[in-house]
Amino acid sequence: MSQSCDPATRVTNSLLGWGVIAGPFYVTVALAQALTRDGFDLTKHAWSLLSNGELGWIQITNFILTGLMCVAAAVGLRRALTPGRGRTWGPLLIGGYGVSLVAAGIFRADPAQGFPAGTPADAAEVSWHGMLHFVAGGIGFGCLIAACLVLGSRFARDGKMGLAWFSRVTGVAFLAGFAGIASGSHGPVTLAFVAAVLLVWSWLTTICLHYYSK
Repeated sequence: MSQSCDPATRVTNSLLGWGVIAGPFYVTVALAQALTRDGFDLTKHAWSLLSNGELGWIQITNFILTGLMCVAAAVGLRRALTPGRGRTWGPLLIGGYGVSLVAAGIFRADPAQGFPAGTPADAAEVSWHGMLHFVAGGIGFGCLIAACLVLGSRFARDGKMGLAWFSRVTGVAFLAGFAGIASGSHGPVTLAFVAAVLLVWSWLTTICLHYYSK
């Protein structure tokens, strides 16, 4: 019987499969809203703001489902990784990011910068759930950046230099993008963060595919 028919391998691959689709799912749902919801500006508004308004439930659901997919992927990675550097912390950090996405869905971001329509452009009040959303995001992004660097170190040890550099560059790029958006800058900085988000989701898809059927 081939390894692909082994029950344990099938479970591991199923879990990793959620990591493959998590990024495309999240990006597709978020961009579909960003491009169609009245008043949303990709050059100014963070995707978290989509949780507000009459259709906010869509982005809330997007956060929660994507977070659960990341947790499943983390379990799959833990099962797929052989003993060695990064086997414990890599999956734990990705799982931490998944939990933070679920929390970001539960604790909604505050309306801001004129979105949704009718919100004052200078709205600055921060609610308790808005603060918890920000904290969850900060912790989750930190976990994801660390996961890139931890797994990058493992790939380098294993001689997989392409994946090692992809992981490290992704971690640094995402850190830079997060720092830029956290500074409150808009325009090119916001678009650069969107690019960093696309890059880091591509990274997660790539590593889950790498360990699929391993």
